[in-house]
Amino acid sequence: MQVRKNVLTLSIVAALSVSGIAAAQDKPADQKAKDLDAVVVTGIRGAMEKSLDVKREAKAHVEVVSAEDIGKMPDKNVADSLQRLPGVTISSAGASEGGFDENDRVSMRGTNPSLTLTQINGHSVASGDWFVLNQSDNAGRSVSYTLLPSTLVNQVIVHKTYQAKLQEGGVTGTVDIKTRQPVEFAKQFTGNVSIGGVYSDLPGKTDSQFSALLNYRNAASTAGILLQVFDENRSLRRDGVEVLGYDQISNKAGDPTKPVADAHPDLNGVWYPRMIGAALFEQKRERRGGLLEVQFKPTDNFSIDLSGFVSKLNASNYNRNYLLYNPRTIGAGISPAAGYVVRNNTLVSATIPGAAGTQYGLYDMIARPDEKASTTYLALDADWKASDALSLNFKLGTSTGHGETPTQDVAEWRVGGTGASWGLNGIKNAASFSLNESTAAPQPNLALDWIFGLQNLDIVDKDKWGQIDAEYFVDKGALSSLEFGVRFTNHDRSSENVIAQGPACIDSSGNVVGFDWSQTNWCPVGTRSPADRANFPSTFQNYPGGFGSGFGGSFPSNVWYYSASDMHAYNQLTTRDPVGRRYPVYEFGLKEKTKAAYLQFNLEGDRWNGNIGVRLVKTSQDVLQYLAGGSASTTGSINTAWGYFTPQLVSNNYTDVLPTLNFKFDLSDTLVARVAATKTIARPDYSALAGGLSLSPPASPNDVGGGSSSNPNLRPIRSTNFDAALEWYYAPRALLSASVYYMDLSSYIGQGQSTQQFLTFDQAHPNGYMGNYLVTSPINTKGSVKGLELAVEQPLGENFGINANVSFTDAAESNGKPLVGASRNVFNLVGYYENSHLNARIAYNYRSHFFNGLDRRSAFNQDNTQSVSASVGWTFNDNFSVSLDGMNLTNEKLRYYADNKDQPRGIYQNGRQYYLNFRFKF
Repeated sequence: MQVRKNVLTLSIVAALSVSGIAAAQDKPADQKAKDLDAVVVTGIRGAMEKSLDVKREAKAHVEVVSAEDIGKMPDKNVADSLQRLPGVTISSAGASEGGFDENDRVSMRGTNPSLTLTQINGHSVASGDWFVLNQSDNAGRSVSYTLLPSTLVNQVIVHKTYQAKLQEGGVTGTVDIKTRQPVEFAKQFTGNVSIGGVYSDLPGKTDSQFSALLNYRNAASTAGILLQVFDENRSLRRDGVEVLGYDQISNKAGDPTKPVADAHPDLNGVWYPRMIGAALFEQKRERRGGLLEVQFKPTDNFSIDLSGFVSKLNASNYNRNYLLYNPRTIGAGISPAAGYVVRNNTLVSATIPGAAGTQYGLYDMIARPDEKASTTYLALDADWKASDALSLNFKLGTSTGHGETPTQDVAEWRVGGTGASWGLNGIKNAASFSLNESTAAPQPNLALDWIFGLQNLDIVDKDKWGQIDAEYFVDKGALSSLEFGVRFTNHDRSSENVIAQGPACIDSSGNVVGFDWSQTNWCPVGTRSPADRANFPSTFQNYPGGFGSGFGGSFPSNVWYYSASDMHAYNQLTTRDPVGRRYPVYEFGLKEKTKAAYLQFNLEGDRWNGNIGVRLVKTSQDVLQYLAGGSASTTGSINTAWGYFTPQLVSNNYTDVLPTLNFKFDLSDTLVARVAATKTIARPDYSALAGGLSLSPPASPNDVGGGSSSNPNLRPIRSTNFDAALEWYYAPRALLSASVYYMDLSSYIGQGQSTQQFLTFDQAHPNGYMGNYLVTSPINTKGSVKGLELAVEQPLGENFGINANVSFTDAAESNGKPLVGASRNVFNLVGYYENSHLNARIAYNYRSHFFNGLDRRSAFNQDNTQSVSASVGWTFNDNFSVSLDGMNLTNEKLRYYADNKDQPRGIYQNGRQYYLNFRFKF
């Protein structure tokens, strides 16, 4: 055995990367596995051994991450731990806003996060997004893991193959987050407190971290109560240089860039950057909440569990972006000077000559003082063993999520001197640009361009469910038991009474009065005008020193800005009239009802077991949206500053039959094989069905704006899946495994484009004009995913060990376009050491580039990413320990690009984070 282990170790270290403290687990029906689930996991090695033991007994292909101790996951975020599993990937952004410093979404096997179902204790969880662009425009089915602190988690089970008894909704798999159960604790009274802090090196700030667990069970383990609370604060700063979209020069009649194409035929069809900006984003995250769980077992045959959870994330933030604005240069027909450079059909270098009346830049300041997200649930779970042959489980619950942006304090300033220039430097270095003016202080020619910003945005997500599951033990021949059940859900998602603010004239009594656009200062004499420089804030600050350090390129870095409090005061010169400024474009309602029933046959023979089942699901959807148009006589129409909007209700119903097959074969005492064939569905993203219409307005009536809209007639994503795995348990705490899979996505959600017209307002057109927009909307298409996963867990002596995994994925739509979220290669490597007092771990993760969707009429791809994290801990005794964790230790930058790498979209830096925690047990 020792010779075999040494040879295997050498070959694995040479060929593979490492997974986290991960293995696989299911929820087996037999009591032996249930007893094993109740074991208290302590330490890295104990968690690994438990996970591997349960994986061997699982009847389907699953993975698991276990807490090493009460309330202690191996990473600071649940998503951090999951990324170390083979076939699981994470991202630090919900959509195309660019990544931040906390992992936020989880996806599986080369698909986007919306195709992975996330549950808590086997039930649904409604979630909200804190970022305004994801609350409506890019709202998916995925759960934001920023709302789920790792301190609550006992273990996370990842189902890679589907079973009929599992809730539908995950095409590629299900992530089930398990909390601890009160009666499972070894001691009658357990207390655990963690006190510490986190230092974020880019903002240079330290914030507090606190969590606590209190559990009591009676001596007979028939009743217990568990309380967990958390209060975690963190400061965030993100430096970025962004390219906000690309436009194309065209010699077509009516195109605003035609003068450029006529003067320079070599530029016809060439892409140029729409906007290039130096963006500073700062945020304070405050995550607070807790879990209360009460459990009763009045008899050996009956138990009931009532749990309630709440998590609230206050995410106030301030974004500043100093921008070169090409829609009013090349986009308005102004040609670049001689010497411009075209590479890869992209205008990568150009100088725009100075000309009177030309606007070269914009400066956006957007403060969101009360942006937030939350999730709550109340769940009842009861188990009843009605007889020796029949067991029943009852689930009933409700969950609510909110994504809120109550206020946006906004101003968009006109900046720029006598011309502009830029140079795109690929994706390794930031784009260079200049507006030929000093940015150290506001210039004398500073002028207000516009004031915008949605107000009163509250996306409400509600889910209610009830289900009954039964298992009847037969034990006749190969049939060991029958499982069957029903599930009913009501899911509602809505956005109401959204307000789009605009600049306003304010009289001496504080009342909003009408504009007089013929005057220089916009407003009548005797009123306060936001365009009057005398009303601009009187003091300013500058970007922090070292902004964009290490980015390469040449861009404004010492940029002045008004404080968030000054922006709030300045935005009193706006109108937020809830009637006249109501903006139904961002209002919608989705009602979704599902009914499901299943039957599953559990089979068992000599050295094999498995299950065959079918799930029948009926879904009913009602989508309410507001479309531009109508009149006072149109039923339900709303009259706003943007004209009339008329409600439209679209209803659809569909039924799915989902067969499943899972088999496991014990080929020897150490070798296990698994095969599975399943059919699964996932429902379209909320924003794909009923999201708001997002528009980027044209620079002039002759320009073409961009936008995205929803499609209420989308069919669900349907997939036929095949999975095979081979697992070799060649030594204690050791595993070598390989799996292959294929997903035939017969109904996938892709993107299509169409030209539409919308009423558009700006300073030059106060009464509005019908602008042209190229609108991207979701459509049903086809695709496929196939892949290979290799993993190893290898102890090296008594105290050392490594984990490694590598995943290869080939994914594409039927038309050759990439699938959202599909990375071809993912690589993990973890090394650890542990003895009775010291534990240490270092982890490396690599993910190759992936397509993240469309944004501003162009592709949005994230380049290869890698990260290094480490932790070290010292246990003084059974009651006291200390740990130090470091995240993003190599200070990696996040890079994004459009259709090719000569079209950068952004480079961002979030810095490192260090967590110091003291843990007390009693």
